[in-house]
Amino acid sequence: MALKQTPSQTVGPYFAYGLTPEQYGYPLKSIAGAEMRGPDTEGEAVRIEGQVLDGEGACVNDAMIELWQADAHGRYAHPADPRSSNAGFAGFGRCGTGTDPENRFVFETVKPGAIADGHAPHINVIVFMRGLLTHAYTRIYFADEAERNAADPVLSAVPAERRDTLIAARTEDSGQAVYRFDIHMQGENETVFFDV
Repeated sequence: MALKQTPSQTVGPYFAYGLTPEQYGYPLKSIAGAEMRGPDTEGEAVRIEGQVLDGEGACVNDAMIELWQADAHGRYAHPADPRSSNAGFAGFGRCGTGTDPENRFVFETVKPGAIADGHAPHINVIVFMRGLLTHAYTRIYFADEAERNAADPVLSAVPAERRDTLIAARTEDSGQAVYRFDIHMQGENETVFFDV
């Protein structure tokens, strides 16, 4: 007998009590935080920040964002990545938008390397929030990687007029690179989401 997938149900707001307890005022710490890099992590230190916006452009104050990314050499911290151990950088972070006064998600990480020839550096993003029947998947690409972005097979599969919804703009803050990536759940600027 083959097992079937369990039906989905709305994701919130209960999901975040144990995953991002800080945004609900609980005196607990999340097991995964938004500080993804340590003092010995190789690569360019970057901050990823943005807001989750609903169909009317209002900030969602209780969404949860998870990032999973390769290190600066393009290696994932996963046993299925055969390129060598990457124990120094877990490459995973979680942040609730209710933990910030501006309802942002803010991650301190490193800019990832390309995972393979022909691929652009990117970060995998999962969005959880109330009203979603299942979480949404998207990616962050970097505005300063235009040549690699043009060749990336996943980004190239996205209609040209929608690709900019996956590109994070780069600025500087006190000498640190900051990439701004807002996630629009609906509307004219809706972020491209992927089926997994």
